[in-house]
Amino acid sequence: MNKVAIFVFADTESNEGLGRVVNALETAKELKNDDVRLYFDGTGTKWPAELAKENHIAHKLYESVTGKVAGACSFCAAAFGATESIKKARIQLVDKFDQHISIKELLSDGFQIMNF
Repeated sequence: MNKVAIFVFADTESNEGLGRVVNALETAKELKNDDVRLYFDGTGTKWPAELAKENHIAHKLYESVTGKVAGACSFCAAAFGATESIKKARIQLVDKFDQHISIKELLSDGFQIMNF
């Protein structure tokens, strides 16, 4: 079984960002039967609010992997004004290391890290 932590850093402001978040979601979907965790970090903390919109092009894809969403960076959500939308989406704010997600902990637990 694969152990993969997928990080979405892409911003919501560009087509490139849309492509990156879709690829992250597709990867999570493909690995859905493995131990996969999806995290929103950096400007990527703005994505859950966008993806929750029923008319968003990636909404159905996002809905198909919401059970794999492990959290969002607490510091970054605050920095990019996404804390309330993260809470509204019922996504855990993670602050394991200096208010961030602990990469060391994930690596120690045997996770491969993928960044989008």
